[in-house]
Amino acid sequence: MSGSAYFELLMNLTKREVKGRYSQSFFGIAWAIVQPLSAMVVFTIVFSRVAKMPSDGVPYPIFAYAALVPWFFFSNSVASGTMSLITYRNIVTKTYFPREIVPLSQVCSRLIDFCAASAFYAGFMAYYRVTPGPWALMTPVFFLLLILFTVGFTMATSAINVFYRDVNPVVQIALQLWLYLTPVAYPLSATSARFRWLFVLNPLTAIVEGFRSSLVFGRAPDWSTVSVSAAITLALFGSAFMMFKKMDKYFADVI
Repeated sequence: MSGSAYFELLMNLTKREVKGRYSQSFFGIAWAIVQPLSAMVVFTIVFSRVAKMPSDGVPYPIFAYAALVPWFFFSNSVASGTMSLITYRNIVTKTYFPREIVPLSQVCSRLIDFCAASAFYAGFMAYYRVTPGPWALMTPVFFLLLILFTVGFTMATSAINVFYRDVNPVVQIALQLWLYLTPVAYPLSATSARFRWLFVLNPLTAIVEGFRSSLVFGRAPDWSTVSVSAAITLALFGSAFMMFKKMDKYFADVI
């Protein structure tokens, strides 16, 4: 198969995922908006109203939603991508193609959700009269980091899950905990200085904080945190890709 054929396969698998997710759904693509929106409502009640969590001077809903959009893109991609090679075992065992196309299609299918939620967020910003400044031009950088980290992590979990099926439930539990260990419901500045280095080692910290600083606050991100995130993300992506290529020759036999 040629490169164009592989790309066509990627697009077909992506379309299949999107169609399967929304074709028989009453709300359709609106679910991509409902998920972060409902989480934002809960966070506003629990963290803003009850716990009095600071939002650095901006309305808490727009503060939380800016981080929930990239977070759900990551978590949903990983959640479905971890099982992707098992789900598509028929084509994995019978046809030769670069196996990384399968988990990559899961990530690509979630781009539709990301775009829909982002479009809603643009309206949200207009409602709160938040005007993006020049630093909004940095958002593609954080989006690229988000894509690389998501693809790398999804390739790693999907490959390991072929050999150890209990990886999937472990990943589901880890994602639930990961949400609260990432400054989504709270700013990084609200974390204890003693343990802040642990949050900095989480690549998603710089990503969600970067989206917020660029879009909501109109200011430069914390470059030291971004540097750590970029280094870890690139290392993870490279390591995950090499591991995946070493393991994919055994997928057909094990699945």
